[in-house]
Amino acid sequence: MENQSRSRLPAWLRCPLPVGRSYTATRRFLDDLRLHTVCESARCPNQWECWSRGTATFMIGGDRCTRACRFCAVTTAKPLPLDGDEPARVAEAARRMRLKHVVVTSVARDDLPDGGAAHFATTIAALRRVDPGLAIEVLTPDFNDSSDAIGAVLAARPDVFNHNLETVRRLTPGVRSRATYDRSLSVLRHAKTQGDPGLYTKSGLMLGLGETEAEIREALRDLRAVGCEILTLGQYLQPTREHLRVVEYVPPERFAALGEEARSLGFVHVASAPKVRSSYNADGVASLSQRPS
Repeated sequence: MENQSRSRLPAWLRCPLPVGRSYTATRRFLDDLRLHTVCESARCPNQWECWSRGTATFMIGGDRCTRACRFCAVTTAKPLPLDGDEPARVAEAARRMRLKHVVVTSVARDDLPDGGAAHFATTIAALRRVDPGLAIEVLTPDFNDSSDAIGAVLAARPDVFNHNLETVRRLTPGVRSRATYDRSLSVLRHAKTQGDPGLYTKSGLMLGLGETEAEIREALRDLRAVGCEILTLGQYLQPTREHLRVVEYVPPERFAALGEEARSLGFVHVASAPKVRSSYNADGVASLSQRPS
């Protein structure tokens, strides 16, 4: 594990912490309903901004992950049994928060035969009952590339299926725990071929871990080759001194150039900027994710 002092953030990554009634209301809803969010568990730097906008990314399956990715602050520990009431509470939170686009992710649950896929499906169904017009995006683990598990999530008919490639091929073994580059591409390929014709597939990369321009371009081409249509590119930030250090703070103009390059490859929506995360401003593509009537 890395144990080094973190370098000072560049100006383009520093911003005031927004607070106000919306932030307080979001926290109250989440606390009242005993829900976990990736915002808190992964120490997302955008938590204050998103919660102040009245949005959050729900994290189901508990807050204990069976993997130990070196970029992620989510706790690695033996998970507790699934909470059967959690899907209904997620749906109630979406109702109280008046969300039009909801993002649901989870910890990795390698302890479960289906990796938690049925729990995803139950959560999607609960959200549909609360609001049939709700745009639902899932950000899933790799389910060990189980076609049955991926199919179970797709059968619940999410609007966007997101699974992150996270980094380039060369860096994957040192960044991700148990996951592989090719397995993640296979998950996205399965989602695209098994899902409804109107399903959008999505993935994201963290930059600043030492990847080269050529490696980024290779990853973008690989994502397009498996039919991925929505892309996020954002700056990796070291959540604690025990996690991987930042090799480079990528300037905004380079993100902008990479975004244009990705669009030229055929991605229908690209979010590329230092503060971008997988679900940051995900409702900005709600028009893409609304299922045709």
